[in-house]
Amino acid sequence: MIVDSSSSATAETLATVRGVLERRAGMPGALLPILHDVQDALGYIPARVVPEIAAALGLSRAEVHGVVTYYHHFRAEPAGRHVVQICGAESCQAMGADQLLAHAEQRLGCELHGTTPDGAFTLETVYCLGLCANSPAMMLGDEPHARVTPQVFDALVAQARSDS
Repeated sequence: MIVDSSSSATAETLATVRGVLERRAGMPGALLPILHDVQDALGYIPARVVPEIAAALGLSRAEVHGVVTYYHHFRAEPAGRHVVQICGAESCQAMGADQLLAHAEQRLGCELHGTTPDGAFTLETVYCLGLCANSPAMMLGDEPHARVTPQVFDALVAQARSDS
């Protein structure tokens, strides 16, 4: 994964985006697949590449920016090394997900949709991980975790920190 940490797009970033645009050229409804591909490659969608995407698709920058900011899945800033996603579906809420989220914000020292000052963790919500029978649930990176208590959360975060 390329991570563009500068505020302006590098030549490598633009080359990556142009490669995505070439692969998706002529595809009907290509904007969402393009944004997914760009985020998969770069880790986020830099604001600097929005005009390039808009021009390639014959859209306005506002239209592309609107899609990027509308969908919570897309990031306009780089995520932390570890992404924590706490389920916000009804079953998890009934079993304490809101309290778990508050604990996570306090423990990590960042708000929802934020990244810790050291860049280690980004905190997000996700709607339904399919672990309803084992609520509350969360993802840490690509790993699902069920029956997450504040103590389990703390242990998972400590393990992720030590693995980094």
